[in-house]
Amino acid sequence: MPEKQKILVVDDEPEIREVLRVMLSGEGYEVMEACDAHEALERASEADLVILDILMPGESGIWACEKIREQTNVPILFLTAKSGERDKVQGFGAGGDDYLVKPFSYTELLTRVGALLRRYQVYKGQQERPEKLAFYRDITVDRKRQSVFAGEERIALTEMEYQILLLLISSPGKVFSVREIYEAVWKETFYASSGNTVMVHIRNIRRKLGKERESYIQNVWGRGYCVV
Repeated sequence: MPEKQKILVVDDEPEIREVLRVMLSGEGYEVMEACDAHEALERASEADLVILDILMPGESGIWACEKIREQTNVPILFLTAKSGERDKVQGFGAGGDDYLVKPFSYTELLTRVGALLRRYQVYKGQQERPEKLAFYRDITVDRKRQSVFAGEERIALTEMEYQILLLLISSPGKVFSVREIYEAVWKETFYASSGNTVMVHIRNIRRKLGKERESYIQNVWGRGYCVV
């Protein structure tokens, strides 16, 4: 019988830990619990996935994420009431793999958890060099084959759409200007009319990823685009 995948739930609220324990154990996962950042750091190496709150007494979840990243590449899902764009950028910048805001739906949480665990198993078993794969939330990009998957579904992108998506997800939280995107992808001099070209390609990427993922690529007014 295969060993159960272990999920570490880190939250200072016992009620939240209990809800997640019941929910996840009901899906066949083994659930461990921690009530603060230091306990999270102690137990992270035992887990296949960490679900981490940001606001906790003492050190924050951001601190815990940064420290965990120093010892393991285990996927980290932030589950928090902090919903601002700056909070998300900070979470991804600390090494988080995904970000879900409370209150959350049962289905969305399980979908995110499943995608992160599948991605981690692929990463651990990857025979090629790890940099051949790029990950963002439930999106996987295989650089060698220039293939993009959203969950289990393969997404058919044009060459330029693929290159734009890869550029953005390679640096979550970083805002790329339209000029930077155009010159990095098309490798040509940027002109005023080139902005529309970039805009149309990003619109097509969002459409192909589907409505549930179209918000992954954010338009930062007056500055450019980023994924958060």
